[in-house]
Amino acid sequence: MSKLVLFNKPFNVLCQFTDKEQRTTLAHFLDQRDIYPAGRLDYDSEGLVILTNDGELQHLISNPSAKMSKTYWVQVEGIPEEQQLEQLKKGITLKDGPCLPAQVTLIDEPELWPRRPPVRHRENIPTSWLRLIIREGRNRQVRRMTATVGLPTLRLVRIKIGDWPIGNLNPGEFKEITLHAPLNDKNKSNKNRKIKRRIATKTSSRKLSPPRRS
Repeated sequence: MSKLVLFNKPFNVLCQFTDKEQRTTLAHFLDQRDIYPAGRLDYDSEGLVILTNDGELQHLISNPSAKMSKTYWVQVEGIPEEQQLEQLKKGITLKDGPCLPAQVTLIDEPELWPRRPPVRHRENIPTSWLRLIIREGRNRQVRRMTATVGLPTLRLVRIKIGDWPIGNLNPGEFKEITLHAPLNDKNKSNKNRKIKRRIATKTSSRKLSPPRRS
């Protein structure tokens, strides 16, 4: 039996349990030390982080070769032109190499919790929102992608990883999901398929608020 935790990471929270610089970390919200992040989310980004106590699941979720989709709402500076969106859709090249094509759509401003501190806006410069889906996980990839096409990111919120949405979790809240049907396939070539089958067998969940700190 494996455990997944879906966590809504607030802005300016480090996606790890310890920090030498004494910044706010996952430990301020999660007392469970037997789980580890499956992938990362930047310190200045918000939204869904998945943690698990299962190493194989962690690898499947975070490994770029698995190409698990990650969905973001992205607030950018300016009004995107079709040419800029097409560049993202076709796949742009960053300093560390070409990106896979992204799915990108111009959307209305989504209903979101207020960010603290709020996003700083420049007078007379409009902002827009994009729904962007990628299947990679490079360092600050989404921010670098939008900047490359002339649309600096102002706010970045991850709302979904694979089939797991952030749902109605507020910043700092988390939900536990229990996965059953243990992996016992000896054929390593079928390992990812078997793990994905386990993911589909989530049978119970509970939503929890962050622990109180004295």
